[in-house]
Amino acid sequence: RALRWASGRAPARGLRASPRARTAMPSWVIDRYGSNEVLRFTRDMVFPIIHFPNEVIIKVHAASLNPIDLSMRSGYGATALNMKRDPLKLKTGETEFPLTLGRDVSGVVMECGLGVSYFKPGDEVWAAIPPWKQGTLSEFVVASGNEVSFKPKCLSHTEAAALPYVGLTAWSALNQVGGLNQGNCSGKRVLILGASGGVGTFAVQLMKAWDAHVTAVCSHDASTLVKKLGADDVIDYKSGNLEEQLKTLPLFDFILDNVGGSTEKWALELLKKWSGATYVTLVTPFLINMDKLGVADGMLQTGVTVGSKTLKHLLKGVHYRWAFFMPSGPSLDEIAELVDSGKIQPVIDEVFSFSEVPKAFLKLEGGHARGKTVINVISRQ
Repeated sequence: RALRWASGRAPARGLRASPRARTAMPSWVIDRYGSNEVLRFTRDMVFPIIHFPNEVIIKVHAASLNPIDLSMRSGYGATALNMKRDPLKLKTGETEFPLTLGRDVSGVVMECGLGVSYFKPGDEVWAAIPPWKQGTLSEFVVASGNEVSFKPKCLSHTEAAALPYVGLTAWSALNQVGGLNQGNCSGKRVLILGASGGVGTFAVQLMKAWDAHVTAVCSHDASTLVKKLGADDVIDYKSGNLEEQLKTLPLFDFILDNVGGSTEKWALELLKKWSGATYVTLVTPFLINMDKLGVADGMLQTGVTVGSKTLKHLLKGVHYRWAFFMPSGPSLDEIAELVDSGKIQPVIDEVFSFSEVPKAFLKLEGGHARGKTVINVISRQ
């Protein structure tokens, strides 16, 4: 980011006021957990306020939906997320409602806190907002400056909104947890289970940008897309026993599992033993444990589960890891460079207008997405 300063971008000069006082804004909210009928449009959502010096307010031009939005709509993870929202339980009597969903945003900075020096009003930015904060299916959203990055210059807001959450989730799994980077991927054999969704399509492109050999697992109707993204081998999981198909291939150095379930029982047998090979799954029981058992018992159960599995597989010569989405402006800076260099492109399944948010949720709920479901909050992106 220092390079941004050197390139002539002036730092923000402290807190800025919007041109006119605003107290409410249009937003899609939920007032209780449930299915699609709980979604409600309002023009009276409380306008976001800068509470901390490192925060910025972003005018949302485009957002997108992720599977976590479906889960959060139904109440998944509410125990852990509410603890994060109010760890000291200071807001007794208040609830998380009305709650705005949506994690991805591409838009324009409107106001900056006193401690923000990277951005100024008018900058085009993108970000992935953590799930414990109010989301992006709204006219404006507040974010920490360290969660925000300059939008890739080559993308429209509609295109840019498709990438932050899935990009950072894949980046967390592959780079921060899995230890892969541009310098150590050449020649590595990487298997991606669930390669046609948002995280999978990003992971395929990132691994190819880093010169790995990629084997992608998806359905037959997604194989053309995945091959176009650069996958070396594409396996149709519907064409026969997937485990047996993969056993005919050379062993892998790394596996990214976006599917979970029964795959974990056999996937680790596909790794090279005693070579540092790693299996990383994005499907974990962490939030489910806390919802079912409460915070303390849920965290204890989670620790026992991941610890026992890690030790069990380490004794067999492979590494077992869990990965989660992690908000990070600096990581988005790196992703933006890859996008602007043409190595990664957004994969969009369908674009909806802001008035069609419930329809977009139904589309996502139907499954079998080929990339991302994007919402144009401002038309003509």
